[in-house]
Amino acid sequence: MKKTILLIFLGLISCENSLKQHRSSGAIFGTTYSVIYESKDDFQLEFENIFNAINRSMSTYIPNSIISKVNTNRSTTIDAHFKTVFEGSKQIFEATEGRFDPTIGAVVNAWDFGPEGKIEQLDSLKIKDLMQSVGLDKVTLDGFQITKPIATKLDFNAIAKGYAVDKIADFLSSKNESNFLVEIGGEIVCRGINSKKNTPWDIGIQNPNLESEIPFLDTVVLNDEAMATSGTYRKFKIDENGRRYTHIIDTNTGYPSRTNILSVSVIAQNCMTADAYATALQTMPMNRISKFLLAHTELKVFIVFENENKELELKSFNGFQSN
Repeated sequence: MKKTILLIFLGLISCENSLKQHRSSGAIFGTTYSVIYESKDDFQLEFENIFNAINRSMSTYIPNSIISKVNTNRSTTIDAHFKTVFEGSKQIFEATEGRFDPTIGAVVNAWDFGPEGKIEQLDSLKIKDLMQSVGLDKVTLDGFQITKPIATKLDFNAIAKGYAVDKIADFLSSKNESNFLVEIGGEIVCRGINSKKNTPWDIGIQNPNLESEIPFLDTVVLNDEAMATSGTYRKFKIDENGRRYTHIIDTNTGYPSRTNILSVSVIAQNCMTADAYATALQTMPMNRISKFLLAHTELKVFIVFENENKELELKSFNGFQSN
């Protein structure tokens, strides 16, 4: 009898400690997140702690965040999150010759895509004046201290979501979890397999035509990779004259990017890098993208654009293989 009870007890312990697929989701960074992972543990609280730490560091919507203090020239010491993203931004700023530039923050606000609201009666003179503060080369980092011009404002919105995806992925890896998908606002890291289906992670590529009955143009398998997508088809403004402008600001002109490119998907080894390059490439004409990617074969890229007949066309670079 005792032996039977012991076997039942051990069986219960075994079931309690067995792996299962968890799904966590919610709202964060003005968008949504989803984490699918195989584990015997529930990490929801840990995920929330990571998100809260990143928000306290880099959210321009929180008045006392580190980035808000930096932007309003209050004395502050940055943290490791801020330092990593700043250094990554510097590298991509230099690689793209300023196409990716987090100091565009004041101009983003002026076009009503930031936390401070738009500048009324925005004109070329005001844009020119605001552009005097733009340029990540004007901002320096010494240890954990930032030095910048008084008028310069940083905005990591085009890289921070990718960084947050990496941090969640790093946490799961630190717990020896090997099968998971982390997604924030369409920025994704995949590791291992989808254990519930016993298949690789198959990721849909959004159809820019949101009214279409076909939600995805194609799919791509991600195997221990990250992918980020930048698009102009979802986030845009229409002014009082009915003119449409996108949220991606051209760092050379200070005006919203005008392009026939609807979306750029970038696969890279980490999501922070993919996120930033997707934004930078979105501002380039197609011929410049082609030339740039010849020198950056580490980036796999998929572009959706409109041809002269307003028809969708697809173009792949550096071995981006959709299904």
